[in-house]
Amino acid sequence: MTTVDRLRPRRSCLAVPGSNPRFLEKAQGLPADQVFLDLEDACAPLAKPEARHTIVKFLNEGDWTGKTRVVRVNDWTTEWTYRDVVTVVEGAGPNLDCIMLPKVQDARQVVALDLLLTQIEKTMGFEVGRIGIEAQIENARGLNNVNEIAEASPRIETIIFGPADFMASINMKSLVVGEQPPGYGADAYHYILMKILMAARANDLQAIDGPYLQIKNVDGFREVAGRAAALGFDGKWVLHPGQVEAANEVFSPSQEDYDHAELILDAYAYYTSEAGGRKGSAMLGDEMIDEASRKMALVISGKGRAAGMKRTSAFEIPED
Repeated sequence: MTTVDRLRPRRSCLAVPGSNPRFLEKAQGLPADQVFLDLEDACAPLAKPEARHTIVKFLNEGDWTGKTRVVRVNDWTTEWTYRDVVTVVEGAGPNLDCIMLPKVQDARQVVALDLLLTQIEKTMGFEVGRIGIEAQIENARGLNNVNEIAEASPRIETIIFGPADFMASINMKSLVVGEQPPGYGADAYHYILMKILMAARANDLQAIDGPYLQIKNVDGFREVAGRAAALGFDGKWVLHPGQVEAANEVFSPSQEDYDHAELILDAYAYYTSEAGGRKGSAMLGDEMIDEASRKMALVISGKGRAAGMKRTSAFEIPED
């Protein structure tokens, strides 16, 4: 099976109804890191068969330069899933990066999708294993099984939190998706997000937060996105063009943090070298840096580089 770099930038993951050609056209010009063309909730049941072919057309003929191209199919409990996968992958496999599987409840559902993708790739002569899987956790059973789900297939790239269905599945007392339920003073999503994050990181996967449905409330979006970013999530769904820029900003490091991370990496590389004295730790200004500092800096520098950030400072070798 092919080994693919699964750590693509996903600060902003734009949802686009697969049945709406106008939205599919507009999405190509938006600065989202990822675009997922939706065959599930955004498509009415009667529109799904035609939407499959619309998606194939736009994947093959559209200009998605710089974007990760994903299709969300329907979940395995429906009658649409296998035909979603077969039609889209056979029709546009070379122009598709991932399949997003919603409402994943156990590892077997991921394995089933992996097997189907492999069959299609072999039949069509596509590169086997190139197409990734994004697993969406949307109920209590899926969360309980998230560790097994995260390690179910080498195709998995992300674990995604689906808040709307999850809130309904546990009877959470709120009608505003992404907001805190009334009457609870702490963060009601902290345990859920951390469990998803731990499962993702234990398997070198990305963790993505779900949507914020008050699309005109950009300040609210920033606040909710900021909580996920602070924990270490890699990105968040966006449902409206107005949320794209906010997501890209929130899930990118500040210029100051990015510059500092790059300085740490340069300084540590110098001080551990022969010329720098082969030191295990050293001072960078008033800060002591060591191997742990290097690992932390790699995270920030990686996010900055993925966001296309440029350094505004440089490490200078100290004079003796």
